[in-house]
Amino acid sequence: MDRFQAIATFVTVVETGGFASAARKMEVSPSVVSRVVTELEEHLGVRLLTRTTRVVRLTDAGSGYFEDCRRILGEIGNAELSAAGTHSAPRGLLSLTAPTMFGRLHVTPVVLDYLRRYPEADVNCWFVDRVVNLVDEGIDVAVRIAQLPDSTLQAIPVGRVRRVLCASPAYLAEHGVPKHPDDLLDGHTIIANTGASAPAEWRLHDGDKQILVRTHPRLTTTTNDSAITAALAGFGIARLLSYQIAQYVSDGSLVSVLDDFAPPPVPIHLVHREGRHVTQKVRAFLDLAVAMLRAEQSLNGAPAFHDTR
Repeated sequence: MDRFQAIATFVTVVETGGFASAARKMEVSPSVVSRVVTELEEHLGVRLLTRTTRVVRLTDAGSGYFEDCRRILGEIGNAELSAAGTHSAPRGLLSLTAPTMFGRLHVTPVVLDYLRRYPEADVNCWFVDRVVNLVDEGIDVAVRIAQLPDSTLQAIPVGRVRRVLCASPAYLAEHGVPKHPDDLLDGHTIIANTGASAPAEWRLHDGDKQILVRTHPRLTTTTNDSAITAALAGFGIARLLSYQIAQYVSDGSLVSVLDDFAPPPVPIHLVHREGRHVTQKVRAFLDLAVAMLRAEQSLNGAPAFHDTR
C-alpha cells in the first residue's frame, strides 16, 4: 500500500462525501477507492468510516485522523508550491458556508475579490440557514453569527450585530410606536421569521432582567427576506439582525423600536479547522475576509437608528 496515496484517497472520500464521488474526482473505479481505504483501516487497526447504503460518515477515530491527514497534505502542498516559487498564489477549491442573507450581502463581495486576485483558485459557497458541520461537509471556512460553544475549531472575531425590532414609518404612524415590550401584545401586528415549527418568542432585556414576549404572529415565514418585505410594506413589526436591515434603516424605509430593551449584541466569527498550519488558499481568504468584514460598519455596531420618541 502506498501510504501517501492511501491518505490522499481517504481525505478525498471524506471531502467529497462518498466513494463514488471520490472515484469520479480521482478518475478511478469506486472499488479501487474502497479497497485502498479498507487497506488503510487494516494497517491502522481502526475503523475510520461508517459505511451505509446512503452515506459515509467518520468514526470518532476517523475524525481526528482526517484532521491530521488534511493538515499534513496541506503542508505538503504548501511545501511543493514554495519549492516551485509559487507559494504566494493560492490555488485549488475553497469551500465555505454562511447564513443565506449574510452570504449574499457580505461574503459574496469577499469571494469575488478573492477570485479576481487569485485566478487559479475556485470557490464553492454554501449559503444556507443551518449550521453546517465542517468535517462532515468538507468545508474550509464558515461564518457563525452566535455565541460559540467550546470546540477544536479556530474562530476569528470579525464583528457583532444586534437583534432589532423594526417597522415602516407608515405602520408606526397608524398603530403607534411601542414604548415597552408589553405594548407589542396590544394592537400590533407581528411578523415572525423564526420558522414554521418554532415558538414566536422574543427575548428582550430591561437592564439585567430578561423579558420574554410570547407574540401571536399573523405572518410566520422561514426567510429573513420575506419578513423584511412584509415590514417594508407596512404590514407589521419584524425582528431581524441589524445587518439585515441596515440599508433600510439608513434610508428611512424602516425604523427601529424598543432599542432600550435590545438584548446584548451577537458576535460574528470566521471559523476554520486548520489551526496554525492553515493552507495557503484558506489563509489568503481569511486575511481578505477579516479585513473586509471588519471594515463594514453595519457589522461592527448598530446602524444609524432613527429616534421615534
